[in-house]
Amino acid sequence: MVVAALAAALFATGVGPRPPGHAWDVLYDVVLYHLSWLAAGAACWLTARRAPREALAWRALATSLVVGAAGNVARILETGQAGTTPSPVADTCVAVAYGSLYVALFVLIRARVARFLPSMWLDGVVAALGTTAVGTGFLLGPYLTDSSHVSVAQLAWPGADVLLLSLLVGVSAILGVHLDRTLLCIAGAIALFCVADAALFVLSAEGRYADGGPLELVWQAGVLLAAVAAWRTTGDPRRAAGQEGVRITWRLVALPLAGTLAALAVLAAGYGDDLPDSAGWLAVGCVLAALARTAVTFREVRTFAVVRQEARTDELTGLPNRRALLERARTVVAGATTTSPAALLLLDLDGFKEVNDSLGHGAGDQLLCQVGPRVTPALRPGEVLARLGGDEFAVLLPAVDLDTAAERAGVVHDLLRQPFEVDGIRLHVGVSIGVSTAPVPADDVQELLRCADVAMYAAKTERAGVHVYVPDPTSGSGERLRTMEELRTALAEDQLDVHLQPQVAMDDGRTVGVEALLRWHHPGRGLLGPAQVLPAAEQAGLLRPLTDTVLERSLDAVARWWDEHRVPVSVNLSAANVADLDLPGKVAAELARRGLPPAALTLELVEDTLMADPERGRTVLGELRRLGVRTSIDDYGTGYSSLAYLRRLPADELKLDRSLTADVDRDERAAAIVRHTVALAHDLGLSLVAEGVEDLTTAARLAALGCDVAQGYAVARPMPVPDLLRWLAAHRAATARVRD
Repeated sequence: MVVAALAAALFATGVGPRPPGHAWDVLYDVVLYHLSWLAAGAACWLTARRAPREALAWRALATSLVVGAAGNVARILETGQAGTTPSPVADTCVAVAYGSLYVALFVLIRARVARFLPSMWLDGVVAALGTTAVGTGFLLGPYLTDSSHVSVAQLAWPGADVLLLSLLVGVSAILGVHLDRTLLCIAGAIALFCVADAALFVLSAEGRYADGGPLELVWQAGVLLAAVAAWRTTGDPRRAAGQEGVRITWRLVALPLAGTLAALAVLAAGYGDDLPDSAGWLAVGCVLAALARTAVTFREVRTFAVVRQEARTDELTGLPNRRALLERARTVVAGATTTSPAALLLLDLDGFKEVNDSLGHGAGDQLLCQVGPRVTPALRPGEVLARLGGDEFAVLLPAVDLDTAAERAGVVHDLLRQPFEVDGIRLHVGVSIGVSTAPVPADDVQELLRCADVAMYAAKTERAGVHVYVPDPTSGSGERLRTMEELRTALAEDQLDVHLQPQVAMDDGRTVGVEALLRWHHPGRGLLGPAQVLPAAEQAGLLRPLTDTVLERSLDAVARWWDEHRVPVSVNLSAANVADLDLPGKVAAELARRGLPPAALTLELVEDTLMADPERGRTVLGELRRLGVRTSIDDYGTGYSSLAYLRRLPADELKLDRSLTADVDRDERAAAIVRHTVALAHDLGLSLVAEGVEDLTTAARLAALGCDVAQGYAVARPMPVPDLLRWLAAHRAATARVRD
């Protein structure tokens, strides 16, 4: 429709053949020439439905085109195609058209810019004042003198054009010349209208305007651009404008700079009173706005530098943070070669949790703040010490091979082993350091961090202080990291279960309990035991939910046989569970939900777990015993084994670790330790369970030494619940036959 109307308009401008006669002139100039204006106006009005955020803008633009066409028709009919000859109806229509253009431009910009910053406003002011100064000085200036025959009314429309063009340039400066296609077409249309109007004014003022010339094509080009803008617009102006992010390029300063240069040109050309005073004052205002924009720029750059620095600095210690380390590491790793490798030391403080728990988080923060001053003097230029979070730090070593990195790690380890003074107290904390290098075995930053993390965990597990990462397909380190993530899924998708290992009395062979042992039905790796699961769960912070799941599965199992066999189940507790003051209430609720008495459950914990927080541990265990739940000390003989600790411990039984029972039939020293441990346990009112009973000879020897209960392969292997039910029935029958 617009194309057909434009073709008709081309005939009206004289490009195509026109039949002679006044009637045909009126038909072409009044009807055909303005068909494109009406068609473009209709297109803009229909676009308002498709773009509701910009509906007012498109209706205003449609109004401007239609009313502008009406004003042209009125001027032709009233004055006989006299260019800018005053006409009340036509001038009123033109005023409405100009106002509508201002509204359309403002709404379109407001839909694309969510927030106007001071610098954006100043960019617009500089560009607008510079454009206005040029327009006033060189376009309107010659007609503002006393000798000019141009009336004030005739100057109104070119003045409005100058202001509209200034607004357009100012808006472009605000957006940094980042105009989307829709806005670019509209800006082009407005610019063409302003240029054509200015040319019309100059030609009319000089008496050289002739209707039907090429100048009419400029208006038609503007109409065509307005129609194209309506056709290409989308319903999401911000997406179309590409405002997802602001890039600092030459486009941001192009128009403000051009406006400033234009203002300086006006001031230079006006030297000697060649231009009107108003142009000079506009140019001065532009220069002052440019100076203000420069001041704002300096402030923004300074603020940006501060924000950038804060974003890359750890707030507590003042060291570079993880972001800063990663940025530097990417550069270092990218430049690392096999002849000039780079290394990363990953540091984790040992015993930091105890400092926080014992002395408070303020003391922990003081300790962390001392790490930087302690280690930084040992660093060389270009090396970076950063805090990654919590009590974890990293040292990036450019151009350092593996052996040198290990030596540097040893230096850092020795420095951090020296005592720290916190609140007047001398504290010794250890540190575990993992060492990894790039480009071998790590070829990117994430792999470098992963390898260093694996090595650090190995150093912590082995208590070696420093561990260097060396790829080993049999080490399982990669599997451990994958296990950490997969375990979260296993907890959510019910992949965990328990196998149960019976415990029998040494005197008569009856079943007195079963121990629940974690099993994971891994979808890809098969059945996994605690050795593969617990280390990853501990590092991932999943021990508490893991233990809660094992407790629920164990109570579900014992509920299946309790009415018939009255055999309790033993469940191991983690340190997180022992320190949980809500644990007794949780246990009571789980027992009640299944209709089980407290005697159906025994909770086991290792010595080291309880020693982490003895007071809270004793409180929790005391509450459990008051409920009637039995408690057991597992792996006795491998931890602190403090006699004072045993005296204050609210427990019902001790479980001798297999390291004490394995050689008891061959080693008299081991037998003596077991004999006296049994006597000590009995004197304290505790029963004693021997773990790791692998054969009948060992079982007989332990029975002779006074052990109460045996657990191990000599009794039975861990088994699923259905197999245990069959075993319990068969074992009870066999025990009854022996008694008979």
